[in-house]
Amino acid sequence: MHIPIFLLTILTTMPITSTAQGVNAGYDVQKVKSQMLRLATHSWEYGTAAQALLELDNPELSIFGASPFPIPGNPSGSALEYAKQHITLTGDTLINGDGALGDPASLGIPALLLGKTDQRYRDAAERQTLHIFQAPKWPNGAISHRESVAELWADFIYMVPPYLAYHGAYKSDEWLLRQAISQCALYRDVLKSPSGLWTHIEGPQSADRGRWSTGNAWAAAGILRVLATITKAPQSRGWRAEQDLLKSYLKEILDGAMSAQKDGGLLRNYLDDGSWFGEVSGTTLLVAVAYRAHTMHPDTFGRAYLDWAEEGRGEIARRVDGNGILAPAVNPLSWGDRNPVSTGSPEANAFGVLLYTAYRDYVNNSGK
Repeated sequence: MHIPIFLLTILTTMPITSTAQGVNAGYDVQKVKSQMLRLATHSWEYGTAAQALLELDNPELSIFGASPFPIPGNPSGSALEYAKQHITLTGDTLINGDGALGDPASLGIPALLLGKTDQRYRDAAERQTLHIFQAPKWPNGAISHRESVAELWADFIYMVPPYLAYHGAYKSDEWLLRQAISQCALYRDVLKSPSGLWTHIEGPQSADRGRWSTGNAWAAAGILRVLATITKAPQSRGWRAEQDLLKSYLKEILDGAMSAQKDGGLLRNYLDDGSWFGEVSGTTLLVAVAYRAHTMHPDTFGRAYLDWAEEGRGEIARRVDGNGILAPAVNPLSWGDRNPVSTGSPEANAFGVLLYTAYRDYVNNSGK
């Protein structure tokens, strides 16, 4: 499904409507955003783009905002207008995931926000949540990322646990909040390697035991979003042990990434494999996570994390062309493709928006 031209024009020119102050991150975020919207064609790309729009244009609604809860009674903004174009209001999932159980949940938070004024979206989100818990399970109870067979993909952590946590806060359901934390822990139990980095996929059909850069970025960013949600949700603000646990999971991945050798200033497509090229997708999102981790928890993620993020942002800024394309990127549909993508990756461009918002919030919170 493609966005109608008139809506694409509105979305790409819509001003930031919150009190967040814009900053110079070294590249034109509006061009990066425009390319993100043009490039997205799959369920998880739509969901990630909606999250990026939420953080960019309506940060007061994002879980990284100062007071995301209670949720306002009449939320609006570019992210919700965008999500409307892709959410299906019938069936068990919010969008066709093409065999992926986890990916449709990436549109869950916009659906819940839309549900504040339109019960149909709330009902669709409820069906999506029920469907998640009907999935195949790994022996330890981790929910499968795939519909047909139990497989654990690091990508799942960005798509599902943040949505479950938000849904739990939305409806004051402590069980859902705890399920979000539990799924992060169960996935880590299976995918974490001795270095702290996660393998990409465990399962009978698509196993990929390499430490894929983008997979580690998905996992780190998802854990961070769960952490932000339980820290700010009224039902879980006092869960110190759970917050510390998630911070430790996040630190393992960031420490592993920060220890990895780079290629031309970028993290390699497989972080610990020197035969791979450096690429922008995993690098960009991991740098965004480092900024947010430092902003949210500077005692745990101190100066070293900030310095690494600053260096990474400078390198990413040099990799954004005049049209707003981030390159070189890995082929998002074929992570084993040895040919870098220079014509545009929807993931890389979405991560470019997320890096901008993470840097903007760091600057605004640090008083610089």
